[in-house]
Amino acid sequence: MNGKRIGFKGQTYDTLRGMVTSYDDSFDDYWAFLEPLLEHAFRLLTVDGTLYLHLDYREVHYAKVLLDALFGRESFLNEIIWSYDYGARANRKWPTKHDNILVYVKNSDAYFFNNEEVDREPYMAPGLVTPEKVAKGKLPTDVWWHTIVSPTGKEKTGYATQKPEGILRRIVQASSERGDWVLDFFAGSGTLGAVAQGLERRFVLIDSNPDAIAVMKRRLGYGMLGAEVKYLDDGERRKEDAGGT
Repeated sequence: MNGKRIGFKGQTYDTLRGMVTSYDDSFDDYWAFLEPLLEHAFRLLTVDGTLYLHLDYREVHYAKVLLDALFGRESFLNEIIWSYDYGARANRKWPTKHDNILVYVKNSDAYFFNNEEVDREPYMAPGLVTPEKVAKGKLPTDVWWHTIVSPTGKEKTGYATQKPEGILRRIVQASSERGDWVLDFFAGSGTLGAVAQGLERRFVLIDSNPDAIAVMKRRLGYGMLGAEVKYLDDGERRKEDAGGT
């Protein structure tokens, strides 16, 4: 790498990318796939917009270094730890029961964040606070305790990587307003769309898996709350981009 490519905030991104990806060929392939989508996502963000990137513990540390270089370290807002207690147990190491969500903003001086809209949590030690605070609940921190989608729960769609609505609801409530657009490049079962419908946000969901599209159609239908849901395959999208009908 020659170091000449400049990230969004002026860093010599290519040199750092070469150093990080040289340690792990599988991550190099993963990042080559993910990087252009992140660049598009960052450009599409409004000036007060926020990017949430959900990763597992094996990739997040590499990704954090590269995102700091690509977007600018000042754009980093949080690393959210989504912790759950479900599934198999390891015997030769601490069981891995969390995912990571990296949070970046387009403009660190102008981003939107409204924690008053976020669903509150019960206090872990209610006896240490006033009854009024107990009744209201506490604001979440950057550690989110939330179960995965139960195999027998009412949210279950049958899609293998389905995310719980509670996680997406918290994100949408905090970082968007009613009428805003939200986007998911890896929509899967369509949880973001389901949450956005209920919170009066507009949404774009993208996925290349036909099974995911079928699940989303069953889950979202063709419109709720007076808003149409439109589905485009790749050919239809290209036709619309060209100005066709």
